[in-house]
Amino acid sequence: MAASIREKQTAALKRMLNFNVPPVKNSTGEPVWKVLIYDRFGQDIISPLLSVKELRDMGITLHLLLHSDRDPIQDVPAIYFIMPTEENIDRLCQDLRSQLYESYYLNFISAISRSKLEDIANAALGASAVAQVAKVFDQYLNFITLEDDMFVLCNQNKELVSYRAINRPDVTDTDVETIMDTIVDSLFCFFVTLGAIPIIRCSRGTAAEMVAVKLDKKLRENLRDARNSLFTGDTLGAGQFSFQRPLLVLVDRNIDLATPLHHSWTYQALVHDVLDFQLNRVILEESSGMENSPAGARPKKKNKKSYDLTAADKFWQKHKGSPFPEVAESVQQELETYRAQEDEVKRLKSIMGLEGEDEGAISMLSDNTAKLTSAVSSLPELLEKKRLIDLHTNVATAVLEHIKARKLDVYFEYEEKLMSKSTLDKSLLDMISDPDAGTAEDKMRLFLIYYISSVQLPSEADLEQYKKALTDAGCNLNPINYIKQWKAFAKMASTPATYGNSAAKSLGLFSRVMNTGSQFVMEGVKNLVLKQQNLPVTRILDNLMEMKSNPETDDYRYFDPKMLRGSDSSIPRNKNPFQEAIVFVVGGGNYIEYQNLVDYIKGKQGKHVLYGCSELFNASQFLKQLSQLGQK
Repeated sequence: MAASIREKQTAALKRMLNFNVPPVKNSTGEPVWKVLIYDRFGQDIISPLLSVKELRDMGITLHLLLHSDRDPIQDVPAIYFIMPTEENIDRLCQDLRSQLYESYYLNFISAISRSKLEDIANAALGASAVAQVAKVFDQYLNFITLEDDMFVLCNQNKELVSYRAINRPDVTDTDVETIMDTIVDSLFCFFVTLGAIPIIRCSRGTAAEMVAVKLDKKLRENLRDARNSLFTGDTLGAGQFSFQRPLLVLVDRNIDLATPLHHSWTYQALVHDVLDFQLNRVILEESSGMENSPAGARPKKKNKKSYDLTAADKFWQKHKGSPFPEVAESVQQELETYRAQEDEVKRLKSIMGLEGEDEGAISMLSDNTAKLTSAVSSLPELLEKKRLIDLHTNVATAVLEHIKARKLDVYFEYEEKLMSKSTLDKSLLDMISDPDAGTAEDKMRLFLIYYISSVQLPSEADLEQYKKALTDAGCNLNPINYIKQWKAFAKMASTPATYGNSAAKSLGLFSRVMNTGSQFVMEGVKNLVLKQQNLPVTRILDNLMEMKSNPETDDYRYFDPKMLRGSDSSIPRNKNPFQEAIVFVVGGGNYIEYQNLVDYIKGKQGKHVLYGCSELFNASQFLKQLSQLGQK
């Protein structure tokens, strides 16, 4: 396969750190030492892709935040990697005036406006530092790549483009415009980096449609301006999509609100659900001194340890999509092979201490020297293996503690049954009232999944009973208020949903895509023995990628930014199935859907799918947003 998005973004960053000239592979000389100045956005983009060691190899001796107190370093070049925001530009102008560095290479994460450029020029003139400003570049890197096939738009200020921001009942048209522009800007950067012009499909009457219209316009404008087009021959030819263009499927979070609340069973999704996992780094609290404290009491002191789960971590790459029991077993196996190798090294050491000159020992010695040499040369590898085993032992143990304490396997199985409409072996009320099973949040998630996926809503009397049980369990009932409204709108499938007082506000709701009411939020649930079933997002992708006719997606709009005139049609001109696709969820995504797509595409030879979302949340973060939406 041609370069993945992770490789492309990494290459773009390395080129930037090399003063925007491609790094030469085999140069033996010292790199040019330089400092890197970034803002929080830049930090989030770089940290999942380049380690401190890699930065040092690129000649970066210091990396500092733009808004920290920095001392002048007269004789080094500085590379800036920042968003073109008001305050960043002000600070940059201040740096120029204070003459902090020898020369300035300015790289803006996203395109800078003409007026801001003029502000910088004025400051440079005023500080007579024009000669020091060596280069100014728009990098178009305003997105964060987390995996070879997964990206998220932002981590800083993500509440600005969150599910709640888009679906607030009091959202104004200008707010919506701003949110959509932010999302489109990042998606545009993504396609510039990918070097491809997609064909866009989206559902009608949703936030996804607004993104599609704006993105189509932005790509179109850029292609028209032939002289300054970012999609010129040299970038396009290098793209993995050079023969065939990728499909971009824009879906709205509202088509499936159950999956983000679902308890998961695969390793990566569980780590994200129960631990503090952000931008590929997991932070574990290690409690020291677990004396028999009464249940619920906090242990005395907590140490925080953070681990990076990266592309270089072979165990993680292999098992992040495996069901948890399998992971635990694999950690154990790895540990045993490691111990066997370690014992072998020890045994050789003891043999090397042989006394006596008998023939046997001598011949053994020469034989073992070779063995020892190979054992010693494999030591670094062994140590790395040991580090990974320890890391995953700690992470898996932490996850397991949550599973046991909260009976997550029971929840997972029960939700699967709810979602796939199987018979239940225990009433929902019993699950909610059981004091031992799960936290208040787990119970709330379970109830919401039941509510979202039930075809027949519970009667008022039953609902009161559920609410009482949930309140007794310590739940906040706000999310139910929102889901109730959401459900009511989803039901009015044939009429366009309006919300508030004008049609433009109907963002969070469905138009007739939801003609089946809610049954399709439910399919695609996995048992403890995972069987591959497609979640709604994967199903939509499958229909559009394979050009299958399906009432669910036949109405999706079709945009082709390369066509001279935009047409509002649902009829695709291209009748061939796509080889490459990008699924983008407006309103937030999760690792469960990502994993589902990865599993789906494994069965398709030579096809690739990327998963992107406006923000990545786990169930408790999503529940918080629903609860804010439901506040009366």
